[in-house]
Amino acid sequence: MKLTARTRYAARVLVALAVHGTEGPLTTTTLSRHTDISVQFLEQILKDLRRAGLTASARGAMGGHRLALPPAKITLGAVVRLMEGGIRIAEHCTLADTPGDKLTCLGWTRAADAVESALDAITLDDMAKGLPDATEHDPYHDGGMTSDMADRSGRPGV
Repeated sequence: MKLTARTRYAARVLVALAVHGTEGPLTTTTLSRHTDISVQFLEQILKDLRRAGLTASARGAMGGHRLALPPAKITLGAVVRLMEGGIRIAEHCTLADTPGDKLTCLGWTRAADAVESALDAITLDDMAKGLPDATEHDPYHDGGMTSDMADRSGRPGV
């Protein structure tokens, strides 16, 4: 299962909002700096998150984006389902028509259930608490990602 950049970035945005939740709404520009996501792409992601009821926004001088739910109520599973349209690992099992497919579907289904359970067990609150200590480089506070946070392709990590 390979997650799209859109999904990884949505999780990054939500964690940034969880970290800054007590500081009031964050502008799109501020979120862009904290997450290293372009304003254009960020606006698309925020639109999806707002429509799903995970974030709320307000216009005006004191406006910005905030979480619509407590960070402990938003799971990584919910983010993946929203952005990917579901958690699909054993999708082919509904079409299993060969003996080989039927024999392997139990394993694939079990793996899919385990992945789904694991994603549902991780909340934004959990991820926000796992951020580096204030004495270390913290991309959500100083606006940049370090090279050690990039995956093998060189793109910033979640």
